[in-house]
Amino acid sequence: MPKSEKAKVNGEYQLIVEHLTKVYPRGNVLALDGVSFTVRRGEFLVIIGLSGSGKSTLLRCINRLVEPTSGKVYFDGIDITAASPRELRRIRRKIGMIFQQFNLVERSSVLMNVLAGRLGYDNPLLTSLYRFPKADLERALANLERVGIGEQAYKRADQLSGGQQQRVGIARALMQEPELLLSDEPVSSLDPATSHSVMKYIEDINREEGVTVVCSLHFLSLARRYGTRIIALKDGKLVFDGGPEEIDDAKFKEIYGEEAEQVEVR
Repeated sequence: MPKSEKAKVNGEYQLIVEHLTKVYPRGNVLALDGVSFTVRRGEFLVIIGLSGSGKSTLLRCINRLVEPTSGKVYFDGIDITAASPRELRRIRRKIGMIFQQFNLVERSSVLMNVLAGRLGYDNPLLTSLYRFPKADLERALANLERVGIGEQAYKRADQLSGGQQQRVGIARALMQEPELLLSDEPVSSLDPATSHSVMKYIEDINREEGVTVVCSLHFLSLARRYGTRIIALKDGKLVFDGGPEEIDDAKFKEIYGEEAEQVEVR
């Protein structure tokens, strides 16, 4: 990376993705094809594209839940793609993740699921015995109150609705006190009203705390409503990078196909 680009990592740009490629050996599937973009601190970047366009793979390559085949990812001046396992654990403390299918331990309580966000910080021996510092317990309860489900703290996670479970996922991510929040289609399985409720919590984290958000979404209407900037993937390639207002009908059909119709999520 040129010196000018390294300077940008520590200044204007918090995240730099360079020529990121991912090939899944089974089936020889090219999921990402030389994707490059930058993200400024405090941005709310939305990734759009058809199912199978590479959105989830891209998010998982950023924090190395999926190993890239080639390319680089820089976060706060650190090359994530070259980090050792120990370094990667330290980096991931600053990168929260909200999953499409919630990724909760369904038989555990809501509170224990939220406290899982502190596993990279607290004594592993104590946490294996479900013992957490008092400050973390208080923070977990406060985060559940923040996302509107404080009264659900001692229920099993599988007793909650889908929207409530996703709020648990948001509260868990907040426990990391993240500087970057990755969100993989967080409302794909939710009804429109619940979708906006969940997206509003993510928007509040971005606006009130200045946390950078990179979020994949299926519906363009949601991307336009919440994103300050949009990138689009098609067949693993970056085909658009710009403001929400720049996606006209022609650009929409280029991204989603000639037969696609825009659906509003109200």
